[in-house]
Amino acid sequence: MKQTMYKPKRYFRRHLKPIRRHLSPIRSGDRIDYKNMSLISRFISEQGKILSGRVNRLTSKQQRLMTNAIKRARILSLLPFLYNEN
Repeated sequence: MKQTMYKPKRYFRRHLKPIRRHLSPIRSGDRIDYKNMSLISRFISEQGKILSGRVNRLTSKQQRLMTNAIKRARILSLLPFLYNEN
């Protein structure tokens, strides 16, 4: 006859690392607008590219609004399309 071994139950921890809340870089009073150049310039790389939402820590809705504002500012010549390194 086989003897069964006693196995204690394992309680798995769901979160190995503590969950950190990411604070949004856009405050509640800030409006995402093509005229707000101080806000827009924080979300553009040195080359003039739009940074991704993961890098910016923006929500998807905020990222969409920011992308549209940056594109609108480029069309109105408030922002260059590319920054030349010359």
